[in-house]
Amino acid sequence: MTTSDEQMLDNLKLARAYAVVILRKNPESTTTDPRPIVWEHGRRNFDLREQGLLNVVLPVRDDSDLAGIGIFNTTPDEARDIMNEDPGVQAGLFTFEVHEARGFPGDGLKPNSRIGAPPAPPSVP
Repeated sequence: MTTSDEQMLDNLKLARAYAVVILRKNPESTTTDPRPIVWEHGRRNFDLREQGLLNVVLPVRDDSDLAGIGIFNTTPDEARDIMNEDPGVQAGLFTFEVHEARGFPGDGLKPNSRIGAPPAPPSVP
């Protein structure tokens, strides 16, 4: 299927503003056991998802300084305020940056059958 110019123009009219948060590990953190803080950070993300404020949460699992990416259904200023209250940010485990972006309502993650079964969930701290 090839998308026509008309289809593209029609779809572009549907795009709306979102805030993208890039969450980074803070190498200067002095927290000795970050697991309880990270657990509460995750709990808060679930709450934000339930409230409709955080549409996509992508924890990053590689050896980079990147901890995760979030797409917020808010303005960049609102996303900054939300992130400033994050337990991991407040504890100094994470730093973040916020970027204004545009996306299409209804976009989302689909199950990825090409990679296999999801990893086992972490144990509760």
